[in-house]
Amino acid sequence: MITTLHIKNIGIIEDLSIDLNKGLNILTGETGAGKTLIIDSLQIISGGRFSKEMIRKGETNSFVELCMYEPESEKSEEGNIIISREISATGKNMCKINGRMVTVNELKEFMSNFIEIHGQNDNQNLLDNRKHITYLDNFSGEKLQKNKEKYEKLYEERNQIKQELKENFGDEKEKQRKLDLLQYQVNEIEEAKLKPEEETELEEKRKIMSNAEKISDNLNEADNLISENSIDTISMAIRALEKIENIDEKYEKVSGSLKTIYYELQELSRDISSYTKDIYFDEEERNYIEERLNLIYSLKRKYGNSIKEILKYSEETKKEIEHIENLEEYNNKLKNRQKEIENQMDKLAKEMNEIRKENAQNLSKQINQELIDLEMKNAKINIHIEYKDEYYKTGKDVVTFYIATNIGESEKELSKIASGGEMSRIMLAIKKVLAETDKMPVLVFDEIDTGISGKAANSVAKKLKAISKKHQVMCISHLPNIAAVADYNYFISKNVKQERTSTQIRLLKENEVIEEIARISSGEVNEITLKYATELRNKKAS
Repeated sequence: MITTLHIKNIGIIEDLSIDLNKGLNILTGETGAGKTLIIDSLQIISGGRFSKEMIRKGETNSFVELCMYEPESEKSEEGNIIISREISATGKNMCKINGRMVTVNELKEFMSNFIEIHGQNDNQNLLDNRKHITYLDNFSGEKLQKNKEKYEKLYEERNQIKQELKENFGDEKEKQRKLDLLQYQVNEIEEAKLKPEEETELEEKRKIMSNAEKISDNLNEADNLISENSIDTISMAIRALEKIENIDEKYEKVSGSLKTIYYELQELSRDISSYTKDIYFDEEERNYIEERLNLIYSLKRKYGNSIKEILKYSEETKKEIEHIENLEEYNNKLKNRQKEIENQMDKLAKEMNEIRKENAQNLSKQINQELIDLEMKNAKINIHIEYKDEYYKTGKDVVTFYIATNIGESEKELSKIASGGEMSRIMLAIKKVLAETDKMPVLVFDEIDTGISGKAANSVAKKLKAISKKHQVMCISHLPNIAAVADYNYFISKNVKQERTSTQIRLLKENEVIEEIARISSGEVNEITLKYATELRNKKAS
């Protein structure tokens, strides 16, 4: 249940906190005081859409915070859950559940388990045909639920098998496509006949060939300078030193060093000459090198950053091919198990279909009886159940609520025909029938009494009261009949201070409740209306 709702900077609401209670909470008040803004705030905190025009004039952001007590919730700490949503004028959202940041979609999914809002245009569950099966199943009782639990376990196992078969290429066409692709990759790599150091060698050859002329010119120049100048000059120097090397040991040492240089220089000259002979340019070989390198680059883009990685990929792919080819026996076991599961699912689905068909008639009958009480005497709900070939999480049934709103008219899907006011009363009728089994903790009804009075108003009041015994109900109302049966009455008003309007709310004491019932019954508080209000209130007490 909701314990506290805190709203800040939404419309004319400046800063408002509401402490709510168990049972039936009725909100009444002045026209334009902000009653609908409170419902809007609940929609916002439930992950609904928000328009920046809703931000209070002069403010940069809006804030809604909700404190709930749900002891059975997995996300609660000692039963307390705090949810908040802050929205700036720039459109930035900040949503939190117990301090943890979540997305708007996560907030919406989470809150869908706790609050249902029913207003003139917000009966989303009735508009969503996928939710209709939930209403029927909640009504259908324990036998269906047991079958449903068994079916859901099988459904999950079947999904796991299907996923495993997909990963194991259990589908023959998919398997063959994969094998063809892998074999093509292996063939492409093997046909290339790559060698580990080949790329480096080819790069070196290409570099030499592309610079052949430059290398040849400079080698020749170096060779000429050494052979024509340096060697002859050093030879003459050696002969000169030989003439005096016997005079002093140091001259002999210098002569020996120069001879060593002379021999090394001759060796270098021969090397340079040989390098010059090795330089050549072959157009055909150059084209071969370019093509080979392009092939290597292409394979690197597909299979790895180096030849070593490409060859490793080829070996791993061969192992994968072998693995896939040996999966057939295991996949056949999985397929047989899937067939067994589907046979069990078919049996359970058929049993659930029979239970649903039987209960659909009873549920339709009870809802239609409630609609008669709600002054929708000519409306007839009919629940259609279509048994499909497809496996759904809930069985093989598609459940759709149909309605004929007037005698002689053909029935149509509920989501396509009912008006906002009718939808609220239809939802109220359904909730009344399902009050004992519906697990939604909080139900919010926005002006559900629009367009009704008299007997219908009394009936709405009784149904709201009945529902509130199992759920926390929050309802905005303009009818004294409904206000009179409330467990807690809240009065919403607006106050003008420093030329700014703001919303206020307060929980009424018993004497104030009588006065408020008197006010909304005729617009005046006098002896007659107070007596009437007291009578209505006494009926609630009885």
